[in-house]
Amino acid sequence: MIYVRVGQVKSTKNVMGSKKLKTDVYTKVADFIYETSIHSRTPRSGFWFLGSGSQSVAEHLFHVAMISYAMCHFEPKADKNKVVMMALFHDIGEGRTSDHNYVHQRYGRLAEASAVADIARSVPFGQEISDLFQEEQKQETLEAKLVKDADQLEWISTLRAEEIKGNSKAGQWIKIARKRLKTTAGKKLGSVLEKVNPDSWWFDAGDAWFVDRKQEDKDWKNNQK
Repeated sequence: MIYVRVGQVKSTKNVMGSKKLKTDVYTKVADFIYETSIHSRTPRSGFWFLGSGSQSVAEHLFHVAMISYAMCHFEPKADKNKVVMMALFHDIGEGRTSDHNYVHQRYGRLAEASAVADIARSVPFGQEISDLFQEEQKQETLEAKLVKDADQLEWISTLRAEEIKGNSKAGQWIKIARKRLKTTAGKKLGSVLEKVNPDSWWFDAGDAWFVDRKQEDKDWKNNQK
């Protein structure tokens, strides 16, 4: 006689289905990894009209995230983690739609919201991506306003780098971008960015280090708090 304990026999169908489901999830995440690599090869098109410089969407997203994080120093009530995540995802749809500058937008806006919705449906963490994107678009929360200002500050800092190289248009564009800033911290940073030389964090013509690189002169001159 053969005795079989209740619950001991597992359904082969369920086991196989579970394995297939797990494989599908990993495949979806793998697709997401490859899709987000496209942003490093997607150009920001405003530079075509500026006449100098270049930047990928991925470079822009990374820098906006850094600026957003820094801005939280001035707004301690902001959810720092949400701000950084929102900054990283605010232009994620441009991997599918590309980046449209202000000339392009006169003839139609990007279907970026649709692109983000499609991305959200393709991954198991899509709801979080969708929520972050929609919150940034609505511009109702402190976190969304900080990210929006960080987006403009990133553009201002990039334009400033082109201005000191001799692009006179960049200075005009900076003044326009500053008018878009909404938060107190954003407005103050915009004013400072317009004046500070982009190389000032590392270069000082009066620093003896750049003459002979003696070890006693190696300390950074801008480390004072």
